Amino acid sequence: MNRIAATFERLRAQGRKALIPYVTAGDPYADVTVDLMHGMAAAGADVIELGVPFSDPMADGPVIQRASERALARGITTARVLDMVREFRRRDAVTPVVLMGYANPIERYGQDRFVDDAQAAGVDGVLVVDYPPQECEAFATRLRAAGMDPIFLLAPTSTDARMADVGRIATGYVYYVSLKGVTGAGNLDTDAVAAMVPRIRQHVGVPVGVGFGIRDAQTAIAVARVSDAVVIGSRIIQLIQDGPREQVVPAASGFIAEIRAALDTLQTPQGASA
Repeated sequence: MNRIAATFERLRAQGRKALIPYVTAGDPYADVTVDLMHGMAAAGADVIELGVPFSDPMADGPVIQRASERALARGITTARVLDMVREFRRRDAVTPVVLMGYANPIERYGQDRFVDDAQAAGVDGVLVVDYPPQECEAFATRLRAAGMDPIFLLAPTSTDARMADVGRIATGYVYYVSLKGVTGAGNLDTDAVAAMVPRIRQHVGVPVGVGFGIRDAQTAIAVARVSDAVVIGSRIIQLIQDGPREQVVPAASGFIAEIRAALDTLQTPQGASA
């Protein structure tokens, strides 16, 4: 059992929901990412999504786009992102790390080399925004053979056929992007999320995480009531993007701890009544 599966199994037994923060590797400072990852894990993050910077992140809104631009300006490459994961693993052998990004950097790096190096660094899952499930089965098979999970996005516009394709090859969890458009856009419609997640579960056997538009404890709780995990990215980047280096980890960790405490108000251990 890999780290992602073990984490969700433990949380399920505890009646708790997973908290999955996203940050862009190398932002807002090139040397802060590993400390930031440790700080978020200590504050209650269950899985960490680490963004691989890319020059054309078409699914991301302006907040994460600018984070990618800052990271690229500081020389953050795919190889450096893997080095960050490797360094993180020296002190944390438990918290799952998922790399989230786009196909172009992986293709330039080389798929086979990427899988080998990601496995060696201690990566647990890979989410490639623009790899459609029906077109990357070979890549997904390579990941699974290396003990890593291929993770996919679903959206409000996803058809039953798309969900079935994802459900057939995804492991770890799926990430439901709860808004149409790009990250950080619009207001979250929790009723729509509550209606969509059961439909996803008809096709997908792995846990369902929900992200896009979650900015505070209230929306996190509303989403957690109907999902297995809450994913938060843009709000964290906004909190840390303009602060001095010494305030980055405390700002992110404080926010994570607040969300973690809110989610744990829903805790219902196995065997207890909801």
